[in-house]
Amino acid sequence: MKLLGKYVDKGMQGNITLMPEESEDMWHAYNLIAEGDSVRSTTIRKVQNETATGSSTSSRVRTTLTIAVESIDFDTQACVLRLKGRNIEENQYVKMGAYHTLDLELNRKFELRKPEWDTIALERIEMACDPTQSADVAAVVMQEGLAHVCLITASMTLVRSKIEVSIPRKRKGSVQQHEKGLAKFYEQVMQSILRHVNFDIVKCVLIASPGFVRDQFYDYMFQQAVKMDYKLLLDNKSKFMLVHASSGFKHSLKEVLQDPAVLSKMSDTKAAGEVKVLEQFYMMLQCEPSKAFYGKKHVLQAAESQAIETLLISDNLFRCQDVNLRKEYVNLVESVRDAGGEVKIFSSMHISGEQLAQLTGIAALLRFPMPELEESDDDDDEEGAAGGDDSDSD
Repeated sequence: MKLLGKYVDKGMQGNITLMPEESEDMWHAYNLIAEGDSVRSTTIRKVQNETATGSSTSSRVRTTLTIAVESIDFDTQACVLRLKGRNIEENQYVKMGAYHTLDLELNRKFELRKPEWDTIALERIEMACDPTQSADVAAVVMQEGLAHVCLITASMTLVRSKIEVSIPRKRKGSVQQHEKGLAKFYEQVMQSILRHVNFDIVKCVLIASPGFVRDQFYDYMFQQAVKMDYKLLLDNKSKFMLVHASSGFKHSLKEVLQDPAVLSKMSDTKAAGEVKVLEQFYMMLQCEPSKAFYGKKHVLQAAESQAIETLLISDNLFRCQDVNLRKEYVNLVESVRDAGGEVKIFSSMHISGEQLAQLTGIAALLRFPMPELEESDDDDDEEGAAGGDDSDSD
């Protein structure tokens, strides 16, 4: 994301001009823009013109509109953000108050004005405009006949390609068809890696599977690389890492990313940090449940006592339409930081964020035990706490 202009006054009001440059930036824009904000960008509008003879013709004109956002739709496949709202600035083609849908696309700048910029929104802009926050891990989860080629960015897990090939079974005395099918499958996976993995950015490519599928594929890929002189693969051979996964489905990434060997290889990526913290939370929940809580009620109580060492919160909670509720979460984040705690904001598009969403989207690791929170759960179990039921998923 390119920051083209920024004006935010002391009262936290103002506007910021941005240009999305890659698909990840559209996700950041989706998290930044809320209902009630105003967005200014270029758009195409169909205009009716009446001629002197009374007949009408329609033409499409490019114009710049400012709309008050009423609804937001993010198309992850086309990588387009559709904002619907009323026009709020004079325009020769569009009446004041007329509805229009603005399509925010890659390499098209837009100006965003908010009634109030909070710390979460400003941090999101800082993160989006930091070039180091790109997809630096790729993963191929596979089993015989099925593979998913994924890119793991700081904010989300993107499935770039799903490969399915029907492989004939081994028959007694004849394995030729089986081997032919396997070779076809491995070839498609290799081509997908070449197409989707940018080795200039990617630091690590995980090949994960049950059994020996990963080893056989790895051998096939580098035999082909030598034979066909695929320099891209040969020069980056050291970036490949073979690990175990229970299947070739996307959800197997969860266990892959928790593998200690993988974590050490990925140690400098944000995605690894989130997975690690979530792992610590689950461990604490089992070993010392009075120091690990989830659910809004208990986390707020722990924050009041300045007990939170690490706050785990889903970015989904900041997208709520209730302004006061968003403010409550922003204040929680600020109070935890003021008390010297660490805040990890999980992306709901990431495997770890999906797991946190199952725990209401908010959880905390405490500095000291608070068994009284567990006791309050016995009296009033409308919220999930250590070992309890979740209920407060906003």
